[in-house]
Amino acid sequence: MHRRSPLTALIAVVAALFLAASCSRGEDKPAPPPAPRPSKDPEAAKRLIAEGATVIDVRTPGEFQGGHLPSAVNIPVDEVERRLAEVEKLTGGDHAKPVVVYCAKGSRAAKAKQVLEGAGFQRVVNGGGLDDLE
Repeated sequence: MHRRSPLTALIAVVAALFLAASCSRGEDKPAPPPAPRPSKDPEAAKRLIAEGATVIDVRTPGEFQGGHLPSAVNIPVDEVERRLAEVEKLTGGDHAKPVVVYCAKGSRAAKAKQVLEGAGFQRVVNGGGLDDLE
């Protein structure tokens, strides 16, 4: 039987520990993407609304009935992707036309903004909440 020298055995142990440590730190895995932040911009939204932007209220129908901006169309956030053809009609098929989305605080509007941008709409602004725009 061939015996290893103590130095060879030590190097093998250190190498094994190094490999185990680097695997447990997850160095091979990329960091998960950050969660979308609301990043609302009520001032830009107000300006675009005054200039004729398409306005979409992404709250529930009940919330919409309780009060909304006069020019707003209600498309609840969970229906935005399914109703993209309706958004196309509202913008006249112009993906460069500004679209303002809003909800109660800005979180649902952030989700709707993400869906619309994913569908090719280029100027989508999260207006935040209804209170931010009135």
